[in-house]
Amino acid sequence: MPKLRILSWNINSVRLRIDSLRRLVRKLEPDVVCLQEIKVQTDLFPRQALERMGFCGGAIVGQKGYHGVATFCREPLDDHWSKAIGRSKDARHVAVTVQGVEIHNIYLPAGGDLPDPERNPAFKAKLEFMRALARWTKQWPARATARRVLVGDLNVAPLETDVWSHQKLKRVVTHSPVEVAHLEMMQRAHRWVDVARTVVPPDQPLYTWWSYRSPDWRRQNKGRRLDHIWVSPAFSESIVDFSVARDVRGWKRPSDHAPVLATLQL
Repeated sequence: MPKLRILSWNINSVRLRIDSLRRLVRKLEPDVVCLQEIKVQTDLFPRQALERMGFCGGAIVGQKGYHGVATFCREPLDDHWSKAIGRSKDARHVAVTVQGVEIHNIYLPAGGDLPDPERNPAFKAKLEFMRALARWTKQWPARATARRVLVGDLNVAPLETDVWSHQKLKRVVTHSPVEVAHLEMMQRAHRWVDVARTVVPPDQPLYTWWSYRSPDWRRQNKGRRLDHIWVSPAFSESIVDFSVARDVRGWKRPSDHAPVLATLQL
């Protein structure tokens, strides 16, 4: 049976890192590439570069200088669309259907520096976005049978082993209890299965993001798992593999996020 290899990466400017993307595609040979934080308007996205990499179908939702998501597939798309989630007007969602699989690409708001919705409007907006996303996915039909995937930079590290220090980061945005509770709510809304923690036991440390502020990020390894791939219950028995392309974080002019790759049996 054929397999579907889905790559998700917060590229932090697609035009700045198009050469790294080309190198990554040659190395990992994904069937689907989902990018977040492309930081470019839709009409200025380097679509031809992706086409030369072998991706014939693509869907882009961009905006000038900030945010933005794009998904490209080696097979022609059956459909594609985007939704404004909650009150956010930013480019944070794009969905495609390919080979009977529905793939949602999400760039969830970062939330600023203070995990207090009363004192930090950006954090309040993050929580509102998560609640709106949960309400929307809960309404989707055929939750038990549809083959769906949700990927992206969700900007939350839920488990204690998803951060380098639970004690030091539990009062920091991305690992605060309220964010973790909201992420769990999002998972329950569609009974999503966390691909990474199906393959890598929950008691083992697993990171996808290392701050630019840490020049010796490899040795210090102060990471967080912010990038996720989830599948619907119908796909949970089809998980073959998951990996973090950690070495990409050390490439020239890197993103602070490492790509994640899931392999699913079709």
